[in-house]
Amino acid sequence: MAVPKRKLSRSRTRHRKAQWLKTSAPTYATCPRCKAPTRPHTVCATCGTYDGRVVLEVE
Repeated sequence: MAVPKRKLSRSRTRHRKAQWLKTSAPTYATCPRCKAPTRPHTVCATCGTYDGRVVLEVE
């Protein structure tokens, strides 16, 4: 099993962990049928369509 030879410094560890905070906000697309905001490449939760056809039965 691989074991590190040297202890990582605080600055190196914190520099790596700081990159995790730089995530971007999620993108949104509009549903062509009901114009509701949805995530791209997913089924619309409002009307249940994907790629122009009904996939889910929404109540």
